[in-house]
Amino acid sequence: MTAFKSDFLNTLQERGFIHQCSDFEGLDALAAKGEATAYVGYDCTARSLHIGNYLTMMMLHWLQQSGNKPITLMGGGTTMVGDPSGKDETRAIRTIAEIESNKESIRGVFAKVLKYGDGKSDAIMLDNAEWLTKLNWIEMLRDVGRHFSVNRMLTMDSVRLRLEREQEMSFIEFNYMVCQAYDFVELAKRTGCKLQMGGSDQWGNIIMGVDLGRRMGTHQLFALTTPLLTTASGAKMGKTAQGAVWLNADQFSPYDFWQYWRNTEDADVGKFLKLFTTLPIAEIKKLEALGGSEINEAKKVLATEATALLHGRDAANEAAETARRTFEEGALAESLPTVEIPRGELEAGLGVLNAFVKAGLVASNGEARRQIKGGGLRVNDIAVTDEKLALSPANLTPEGVIKLSFGKKKHVLIRPA
Repeated sequence: MTAFKSDFLNTLQERGFIHQCSDFEGLDALAAKGEATAYVGYDCTARSLHIGNYLTMMMLHWLQQSGNKPITLMGGGTTMVGDPSGKDETRAIRTIAEIESNKESIRGVFAKVLKYGDGKSDAIMLDNAEWLTKLNWIEMLRDVGRHFSVNRMLTMDSVRLRLEREQEMSFIEFNYMVCQAYDFVELAKRTGCKLQMGGSDQWGNIIMGVDLGRRMGTHQLFALTTPLLTTASGAKMGKTAQGAVWLNADQFSPYDFWQYWRNTEDADVGKFLKLFTTLPIAEIKKLEALGGSEINEAKKVLATEATALLHGRDAANEAAETARRTFEEGALAESLPTVEIPRGELEAGLGVLNAFVKAGLVASNGEARRQIKGGGLRVNDIAVTDEKLALSPANLTPEGVIKLSFGKKKHVLIRPA
C-alpha cells in the first residue's frame, strides 16, 4: 500500500475508494497543501440520487475533512443531453420542467455529508445549465469541438460498447462527453477546480476533460475514480426487489435504508463500513473480525451508522428499535413502512397478490404466486397458502392495519384511508 503525503489520498486508499488516478504524485502534493478543489457531477434524471451517487458524495466528504474544497455540480444542462455510459439504449429526453423539479428534489441531500458556506474548504453548489445553455453552436464547434478526435471518442466505453452491440446511439448522446469535458474546463476557470471525481465508468469522460483543459490552456487538471460497487457475490450493488436504493426519505424510508444495510452479505460488512460510514478504521477492523452469529452485531452497527449519516441519528435509532421490536419481540411496530389504500377497496375484498404488489414487497402477481408456493409471504404473521385469498376489514389488527411480510425482514403495513 502506497503511503501518501496527503490525508485525503491516505484516507481514500485506506477505505477502498481508489480505482484510477491520472497523476497520484501531482494530486497528492496539491491535496497536502489544501489546494485540491474537486467536483463531482450529478445529473437530474430522477427525483432522488441513489447509493452509487452516495459513494462519490463520501469522496467529497473526505476531501472536505482533509481541508480541501468540494464542488457539487448539478447537471441541469447535461441532463438535457443524457449520459450514455453503461446504457444499452438512448435515455428518455426529459422536459426542462422535469429536470428543474428533479434538481430541487435532489439538492437537499448533499448537506447531509458536506458543509456549505463561504469558508476556504466549505462546499459550493453550481449548475452546468448556467453555461451550457448559453453556448453558441458555431463558437462551440470552433473553440471546443476542434480539440476532440472522433477516432478517440469512438474508443470510449460509453460509445464503443453500444456500437459493438449494434445498438443505436443518438448524435446528442455522442456529444455528452464533450459537454462533460467542457464542464471541467469551465469550473477550472471559474473556481480554480483541479480535480474531477466519479465512478469508474466515468474515467473516459473525465480524462477527456483533463486533456481538453491542457489544450485550452487551464492549469493542470486531475482525474480520480472509485471502483464499481459490487457485492461479494458479484451482484451490482444498490438494487432491491423493489428497485433502486434511493437517498431521499420519501422514496426509500429510513427504515428500509436501515434494513438494506442490515441485510449485507457477511463478506461485505468491513468494506461497506469503510465506504459508507465515518467510523474510525480501528473500530471497523474490530467489527469485521467478528465471526459466526456475532457478525450480525456488526451489520446492525453498519445499518445504524450509514442511516444516521444520511437521515440523522434519531431516524437511525428509530429504525433500529423498530427492527428490534419487530424481529426480536414479534411486536407490531407502528413505524414500519405504511401504504394507504381506499377503505372501499378493502371492503370489496383486496386480492392478496394485489396487496403485496401495492405494498411494494413483490414486483408482480407472478412473483407473489411463486413466493406463496415457497411459503415466503405472510399476513399478520400467518403464512399465506391460498393465492386467491381476499383481504377484508376482518383482517385489520387492533391497531387498524394489516401487516404484510416477505421473508423474515421485509414488512409493510396496509392502512385503509
